[in-house]
Amino acid sequence: MQTSQFLEEIIKELSRSVPLISDIEAENLVNGILESNKVFVAGAGRSGFMAKSFAMRMMHMGIDSYVIGETVTPNFEKDDILILGSGSGESKSLVSIAEKAKSIGGKIAAVTIFPESAIGHLADITIKLPGSPKDQSAGDYQTIQPMGLLFEQTLLLFYDAVILRFMEKKGLDTNKMYGRHANLE
Repeated sequence: MQTSQFLEEIIKELSRSVPLISDIEAENLVNGILESNKVFVAGAGRSGFMAKSFAMRMMHMGIDSYVIGETVTPNFEKDDILILGSGSGESKSLVSIAEKAKSIGGKIAAVTIFPESAIGHLADITIKLPGSPKDQSAGDYQTIQPMGLLFEQTLLLFYDAVILRFMEKKGLDTNKMYGRHANLE
């Protein structure tokens, strides 16, 4: 197959993913963000990169958003929300972070393939995304892509859709957001 054919198949897989995502679960996440003082995000590996991009866009909207593990990340408090993106929902470092957040009393949201996972059980808000985990024998979603690529791509696009929904609810537009874009680059 040519590269363009692989790209077409990836786009088809992403399109097939859309109707499998619950609008109710997504709206619960948007409302959880609206009700929180600060928003913290985390993910391991590529899911962590998707979380960082989500935190960046939230910052552009004026939300106090932070990436777990960065040196400028403040303390997590009971009026905050932690959003964890994890295909398996079992990454030990993320489970540990979720347990700590739970003990503090803040909200936890899990965006995962497996809502019944350890992180899913700790979460107050769970969003199930389609995808195949790194160990493709563990999932029931078929993809031509290796490892967790489909989940990670869907995660990024899901986070972008949450941004658009938040913008709609708050009456924001791209010009207002651009005013918060980094200007020392």
